[in-house]
Parts: sequence; C-alpha cells; structure tokens
Amino acid sequence: MDDPLDAFNLPLKLRRELLAEGWHDRAIAARVASGDWARPRRGAYVDATPWRALDASGRHVVIARAVVRQAQTEVALSHSSAVPFWEGPTWGLDLDVVHTTRRDGKTGRQESGVRQHRGRILDGDITIRHGHEVMSAARTALEVTTVASTEAALVVMNDFLHRGLTTPAAIRARYELSMEQWPNSRATDIVIRLADPRPESVFESRFVYFCFCAGLPAPVPQYEVRTPDGHLVAVLDFAWPELGAYVETNGKAKYAALLTPGQSAGDVIGRERRREEVVHDLTSFRALHLEWPDLDHPRLTEQRLRNHLWPVNASAS
Repeated sequence: MDDPLDAFNLPLKLRRELLAEGWHDRAIAARVASGDWARPRRGAYVDATPWRALDASGRHVVIARAVVRQAQTEVALSHSSAVPFWEGPTWGLDLDVVHTTRRDGKTGRQESGVRQHRGRILDGDITIRHGHEVMSAARTALEVTTVASTEAALVVMNDFLHRGLTTPAAIRARYELSMEQWPNSRATDIVIRLADPRPESVFESRFVYFCFCAGLPAPVPQYEVRTPDGHLVAVLDFAWPELGAYVETNGKAKYAALLTPGQSAGDVIGRERRREEVVHDLTSFRALHLEWPDLDHPRLTEQRLRNHLWPVNASAS
C-alpha cells in the first residue's frame, strides 16, 4: 500500500475529474472550507491531513504533478522541479515555481507559479521517475544552474555526482552538445568546474563554494588519514595537507548520525576529541570546526579560516 504521506503517490484529483464523478463546485468548495480537502493549486485537490504533513519539497512534488496533468501539451518536469523527483536537495531552490519543458519544442507559456521552457530535447534527456517524465540527472543538474544561485546549483550537482546518478564526463558532454548557448547559463561552467562527487552533504558543498568565493585554496574533501602501515583511522571533511590544516563541518545531524544505542551526545563528542588527538599525532594538522551558522557570517568565517590556514605562529597547534 502506498504511504499516504508519500508526495509521489498522494491521491490527487482535478476539478474536471470531480465534476465527471458528480461533484459540483459548491460541494468542492465546502470540502475545502471544512478543512477536509486542500487545494495545492487552482483546480487540483488532495486530502488535507497528509498535505499538511508534507515539507516544502513534498508539496512542490504534488503541485508539479498537478501542473503536468493540467498542461495543454506534453511536458516533462525539468530544472529545479525535477530535483525532488531525483530525491535531491532543494536547499536554496525556488519551490514557488514549477518548471516544465515542452516536448514539442515550441515556445513555452507562462502562468502564475508555472514556467514552461522550450529547449532541444535529445535522446536520453528524458527518463521516468516516480511515474513521471523528468529530465535526466545530467540535464537536470545543468538546468538548475540557469534558474538558481551558483551555490544552490553546486549543491545539486555535487549531490547527483556523490550518489552516482550521473558523472562529470556525462555532465560535461551534455553541456557541450547544446547547453553552452542556453540563456542564463553564464554560471554553468563555474559549477561544472567546482563540481566534485566527494562532498557528502549540503553543508560540505556550500563550504566548497565558500572557499571559492573567498579566494582560498581549494581543500581536499574526504581526506584519508592512515597509520604508517596503511590502517585508515579517520576521514577528514576537508584538508589542506600542504598547509597542515583541516576543517570539520559539524552539525546536529552529523552528531546524531554518529550516535549508537545507549550513547549520549557527550559520548560522541568525547570520541571525536580522541579521534582529533590521533589525527594530530599522525599528521600534526591543525583542526578547525565550523557549523552551519558560520556560513551566514562570511567575513568573520573567512578571517577565522585564513588565520587557521596561515597562523601567525607557524608552530601553533
């Protein structure tokens, strides 16, 4: 049985379908007014309880499903609207607009909350995800660079690469086929050059972009620390081996993931401190811990990072 909170399978009825079943507009309006039904967009209705439980990404999925069914021509979900169908991160994406691409190549129409694109669709560009036609992972990652910030687009591209949904070669090849002439694609090449499958989270991809914008040396993601006999003892989020420094990107979710049954947050922190001591003994690297809010204060964080990479006292530990 489908999960009622699954946005991909949440039953969705269009007005025309309800009218065909014998409903009339006043009865439909009464169900919405009573709180039994919700109207994700004009002419589309779902049960209100599961709708209210959905997050922003889930709600976008439901609205996108309605847009496709209401479209007057064949369309595929594209750009940022394809991302949740790939279970990708929607951080920094505008979920107030549903993006589709026409299958007939004609100029797309614009309406409130919907943006239809026209674009040359090549073999392999469209696939099926959760029963819907969506752009391929490679094309989606490229399209996002034209409608979102460079930072948000890098988050999506890195996630797709990390999960093996596409490859750097596939993205570059699709870009060179036709996308380098697309409107609003000036940042696309920057995202491609920064893209890396190694960052494991939104925060880590944001940190890569932060270093780029600050003009700092590119760090090595997922840097492995081994004993002289080759035993792996730690994987550092980011390291600058030539500068003898590394950064760990911390957060509540990260510590929660490290918890084992019966452990407290203090146990995890203690274990992480011991790990840090082992890393220092093996590498002499200096450690700096950053958290999500630090990226909201770029000037302060940049200065902290510069002081960390190039300490006044070169022997500081």
